[in-house]
Amino acid sequence: MTIEIQPSINVKTAIESRRAARSFKPDPIPPAILAEILRLGVRSPSGYNLQPWRFIVLQDPASKEKLKACAFDQRQVVEAPVVLICCGDRRAGEPENTEAVIELGKAAGAMNDNLAGYMRQAIPQLFENRPCFESLETWTNRHTMLAVAHLMIAAKSFGVDSCPMEGFVGAKVKEAFQIPEEVDVCCLLPLGYAAEPLKQYGGRFEVTQVYYSESYGETLQV
Repeated sequence: MTIEIQPSINVKTAIESRRAARSFKPDPIPPAILAEILRLGVRSPSGYNLQPWRFIVLQDPASKEKLKACAFDQRQVVEAPVVLICCGDRRAGEPENTEAVIELGKAAGAMNDNLAGYMRQAIPQLFENRPCFESLETWTNRHTMLAVAHLMIAAKSFGVDSCPMEGFVGAKVKEAFQIPEEVDVCCLLPLGYAAEPLKQYGGRFEVTQVYYSESYGETLQV
């Protein structure tokens, strides 16, 4: 019998209460909750549904110690019960992945021959012309971070804290964890239960400072 896991915190509260945890308790994340967090994380959107994100899930203390040596000895890497190495695969635009996505769509009843034909034509053009990005790493990082944001909010909805980290040496991480050349390390994401005291809310710019109306710099009235 499948037991449905329900969040304990609603989305609004999860977003408003999320903080980057600098220290973690040793308490493990229950396996069913971790599985649900990982499942919800990859419900994130991606261009043409190509899903370029890949995650290495570290739970073994030895693996986390190895990662710590690549991440300026930051303690949250070994304190958190789970750490994700969040990667973007630049091979996502290759025909093999496109065909896998088309098959996924067919299985879900969301793909017909016309749409499949369009994807086979449009995806190579996107990666050849790159109208909205300069490098493949820019494109894969863009979508990987969308998934990371989903993971953090999903985690917080179950009371699990996180800490997105860019303090690491990418080349060392790739070597230590046998990450292929075509795959880039986007960020690290420790997951667990924050040790007190929690990081204080640092404030955010007002909506009118970061949103504009119709063109850049024009005041928005909300």
